[in-house]
Amino acid sequence: MSRQESAWLAWYMCALTLVLTAFGFLFLVASQSRVGAPVYDYLLLNTVIAVSFSPVGALVAPRLPPGNPIGWLFCAIGLFAAVRLFAAEYAIATLLAVPGSWLSVLPGGEAIAWVSSWVWIVHFGPFIFLALLFPDGRLPSTRWRPFALLVALVIAGGAFAVAAWPVTSARFNPVNDPLGIEVAANVINPVETILYVLALIAAASLLVRLLRSKGIERQQVKLFAYAVALLAVSATLAYVVSEAIAVRWLEWVSSTLVMANMVCLPIAMGIAIFRYRLYQIDILINRTLVYGSLTAVLVLVYFCAIVVSQRVLIFFTGQESTLAVVASTLLIAALFNPLRRRFQSVIDRGFYRRKYDARKILETFSAQLRDETDLDALSHDLMGVVRETMQPAHVSLWLRLDKPRNGEWK
Repeated sequence: MSRQESAWLAWYMCALTLVLTAFGFLFLVASQSRVGAPVYDYLLLNTVIAVSFSPVGALVAPRLPPGNPIGWLFCAIGLFAAVRLFAAEYAIATLLAVPGSWLSVLPGGEAIAWVSSWVWIVHFGPFIFLALLFPDGRLPSTRWRPFALLVALVIAGGAFAVAAWPVTSARFNPVNDPLGIEVAANVINPVETILYVLALIAAASLLVRLLRSKGIERQQVKLFAYAVALLAVSATLAYVVSEAIAVRWLEWVSSTLVMANMVCLPIAMGIAIFRYRLYQIDILINRTLVYGSLTAVLVLVYFCAIVVSQRVLIFFTGQESTLAVVASTLLIAALFNPLRRRFQSVIDRGFYRRKYDARKILETFSAQLRDETDLDALSHDLMGVVRETMQPAHVSLWLRLDKPRNGEWK
């Protein structure tokens, strides 16, 4: 396939994705005319995936070598998201339509509901293979081939098992599948758990690739791993922590973070592929580690300070007071800069050891420079500092002799 043909196909898939997404929202609006009609649970998430992955895939696919499927995986992720959104909203609108309305005469509601019940499993596939194949379109090593085959078998077998299950979805009226094969009703939960485990293992392959890669590829993998880590943390907060502790505001905040990080994922991968300012990722990771850790500690200290101060005030005065909030806020303000410097030092020592050592060497040399008067010793120390911090292949120092005003050289 030529580059022009690849571009046409990629943009066609992008256009189809956007059209299906638009029709999904059309059926959403139509279904809301019925009081009590449900809304697809993953409406916003799939919308974000569809409108963010597809355009990036259309831009990337024609520019990569023919054997690199990364761009097509982008297009497939966006297209499957649009199919999920359209199928769910079409089934809701047609199967739960008011009798006699124009929605009730639309065909294929049961078949589309059946498609909606298993297409989410197929949607997992491009995500997992994206983590396995990025950025060069090849597996990290030949040892990962059995794992890639296992992923394909699990997705195909899981989709078939769920598709063969006679009840498509609890939110629709029970619809019998055309195969008529009964499968245990608890098949969805094991399949979902296995897919999550496979996705985590595929994400772990980025660490293997990161350790083995160098140069540009290392920066590409580092940027992708950074985006995946942010998405994993936000997804854990949204789907594990918030559900376990049942805190409403945490659920909203974490869900918003999932949406934002889902948009950042294709953007980060597009930047990595086009190699735009790749080396700024080190600064971004450093700042994220510092301020992420700092925020978590300060939030914990803030709430603990409020609880303790409120208990003390209740013990002495018998009632709560806003003084606890004011005192906790002042405590956080006082702790911000000392904690930030402390976290910066710890992270530099642990993750950026070479830069940390270089900074310490320069600080020591600066202190020594104020007291050193011997030019030969100073030259020797300066060359040693350059070797330790910059690690060049060769170091030489040229000293310029200035001519004094009386015409004599010194």
